[in-house]
Amino acid sequence: MTPGFFFRIGITIGFFFASTLSSVAKLNVVFIMTDDLNCDLGSYGHPLVQSPNIDRLAEEGVLFENAYCNYPVCGPSRASFMTGLYPEQNGVTVLRRMFRDYVPDAVTLSQHFMANGYTAARVGKIYHYDNPRGIGTDGHDDPASWDTKINPRGRDKEEEEKIFSLRPGSFGATLSWLAAEGEDEEQTDGIVATESIRLLRQYAATEEPFFLAVGFYKPHTPYVAPKKYFDLYDLSEITVPRIPEDYWDTLPEPARKSVTAFKPQIDLPEEMARKAIHAYYATISFVDAQIGRVMDALEDLGLKEDTIVLFSSDHGYHMGEHGHYQKNTLFDDADRVPLIISAPGVTQSGRRAQGFAEMIDFYRTLSDLVGLPSPPDYVKGISLQPVLRDVSNTVRSNAFTQLINGYTLRTDNFRITQWKIDDPDNLELYDLRRDPEEMRNVARNPEYEQEIENLLKALEGRIADATARPIGLDFTPPDSSDRGVQKTYD
Repeated sequence: MTPGFFFRIGITIGFFFASTLSSVAKLNVVFIMTDDLNCDLGSYGHPLVQSPNIDRLAEEGVLFENAYCNYPVCGPSRASFMTGLYPEQNGVTVLRRMFRDYVPDAVTLSQHFMANGYTAARVGKIYHYDNPRGIGTDGHDDPASWDTKINPRGRDKEEEEKIFSLRPGSFGATLSWLAAEGEDEEQTDGIVATESIRLLRQYAATEEPFFLAVGFYKPHTPYVAPKKYFDLYDLSEITVPRIPEDYWDTLPEPARKSVTAFKPQIDLPEEMARKAIHAYYATISFVDAQIGRVMDALEDLGLKEDTIVLFSSDHGYHMGEHGHYQKNTLFDDADRVPLIISAPGVTQSGRRAQGFAEMIDFYRTLSDLVGLPSPPDYVKGISLQPVLRDVSNTVRSNAFTQLINGYTLRTDNFRITQWKIDDPDNLELYDLRRDPEEMRNVARNPEYEQEIENLLKALEGRIADATARPIGLDFTPPDSSDRGVQKTYD
């Protein structure tokens, strides 16, 4: 049976629930996703980055201090949180795979809302795009997930010849930047905000319940923002992370490869590194301004009190930490994500949750907050609603992240990684109490023998859960020849 068959069944069921609950006002959802944004934000304690609008959202909702992606690469991460399946359960463990090829009947997060009387729209990047090459196209979108889709294309795309790049003409996975001329609204992300506001006006007029996915393309490379955002920062105040000379020799081979994959971006001259970090900060502030425009529109249109807002990023990002400028590692810099949720009548303003959260939790959390019927049984994740009601509650004792060649588990005090190599040196262990920056691998230290045994047992359980066949869902594992793209991280 086709995805369309199951979707039509879902719509029929949804109309039934919609009719029986027609007298109950439905909460809307604005789902804001950024690309390659780490926790370099004012609300997360960064001393330089100016992010007043994201900070304002944090003052209105709950900020999660310890939220993690389940895969620190765009395509697998996005397919995971939209399907509610771990990457090895939906087949998307590398870029440019389409989850429908492996789980054709999966009901995505937005489809679940559509099946229950909501209109769903995507503006910009929610599923994977080759960024910036795919701007203005559908990218690797899932058409069944939306009633409406909009693919903005702005001045940044038209003026790529002006962008500086460490590898001229290469932007997606290379440090590159431009202090642009013109106004915010001319840039692709400015158009994302403009089009999202247009849809909000439409929904306010029709009073139809909506799930609006607002997908910004920045601060992904190239770091392009109007010049005024570059002017917010003094280059001399930017600090470039440093590592010991022999640092890489302390890592197992897969970990070492993950932080040395981009040879032109290793051992950058101090001035060049400062300029790259400066441009990243400027682009964060630009995206923050566009988020502010969307938030202002919610308030101006009278939608704020009836709308849940979830803000996050598809994964974190290294800006020189561990000698690396990119994602695609199992270090905290690439795996930790900003997460702020504001839910009317549920969240208390300005609270901060210390417990763990994972991006795979989005599906069940938003469904619970709105009061939808339970998602399909195969949907993984845990609802964060108890935490939103009281930040002292915890729903997870650890956080799980993977790459195609390894798995990692975070607890309050440790992070352990097991790489998929037949080698006794396949472990990493970091004592976060003594080494919060994860610079000293103590996996060989006999002092931690018992901790390693306990942590590996917990990790084994998480791996089993994340790799089990989805319950009640047809799954065709990727063919061995379908390797997608592993080494290009657009």
